[in-house]
Amino acid sequence: MPANLTPQYSEAEEQYKRAQTPEEKLACLKKMYSLLPKHKGTEKLQADLKTKMSDLKEEVEQAKKAPRKGVSYKIPRQGAGQVMILGGPNAGKSRLLSRLTKATPEVAAYPFTTREPQPGMMAWEDVSVQLVDTPPITKDFMEGYLSSMVRGADSALLMVDLGDDDGPSLADDVLQRLAETKTLLEGGSAPLATADQTEQSEDTTIDHRIVKVKTLLVANKIDLPGASERLEFVRELYGDRFPIHVISAEHGQGLEDLRTAIYKFLNVIRVYTKQPGKPPDLDAPFTCPVGSTLLELAALVHRDFAEKLKHARIWGTGVYDGQTVKRDHVLHDKDIVELHM
Repeated sequence: MPANLTPQYSEAEEQYKRAQTPEEKLACLKKMYSLLPKHKGTEKLQADLKTKMSDLKEEVEQAKKAPRKGVSYKIPRQGAGQVMILGGPNAGKSRLLSRLTKATPEVAAYPFTTREPQPGMMAWEDVSVQLVDTPPITKDFMEGYLSSMVRGADSALLMVDLGDDDGPSLADDVLQRLAETKTLLEGGSAPLATADQTEQSEDTTIDHRIVKVKTLLVANKIDLPGASERLEFVRELYGDRFPIHVISAEHGQGLEDLRTAIYKFLNVIRVYTKQPGKPPDLDAPFTCPVGSTLLELAALVHRDFAEKLKHARIWGTGVYDGQTVKRDHVLHDKDIVELHM
């Protein structure tokens, strides 16, 4: 009997793959179990989920009792999305962060200046995107916590140093090191598994530990001698794999185009809210994935609103001003919504 898994289950499974802590993974597994159809065709999957939940509960309890070892970082997501800045030594990651945000990371001309991740908020029109500068990744070294941060991000920037003949190969080292942790950087969006794909989970050729992170390639230091020739090599090497944006973080060339590309790559929309009889709040829109419904917006506004929501009035795309819409209405960029409980 087929499992007939729903898109909501597949989405919860993708969230589980991207979870960074045992607590987050456990919460995702509980959600997956609640969404799983309970019939004979899913008995094995039910048992697997129960086993994983039991193991994670034990891991969480042991972690509470054990003394902390090593270094780990968790940067809470803020704004329209979280974007990791990745690259080898001296690729210009910190300079880019300082140019696109108000963050003030240490910037120097020697390698390994960045020792720990540092976030900054990049403004785009009336929203912000969280950029996170990260320690360099080399063929021989990557911070142990870094792969989980990348897996949990919404997207990434892979920086290539056009001022160095070794720049393209250093970027390839980043790709290879992350691939060793089942973390794949890809140029397109990372689609969720379909029900048919999930039903084939017993096929050993499918590795469900793999997480694909959609990535823009940023070719930096175009102002330096020989950069144009190196850029042609980068296009040959990576042009079929990633969208390529050419910049000089030092002198500002291409940064505004990159700012827009970063936001649009997140594939989100802005939705404004208003209270009955009052003007809309146009200063702080909510951001949600393209294709989100009114019900999903309500859950963003307040966790109780999803259950209490009856309908909404809306001003925006494909409706007349103030039209009453149901919970499954699909939202569009810059819609104004008045929620009714």
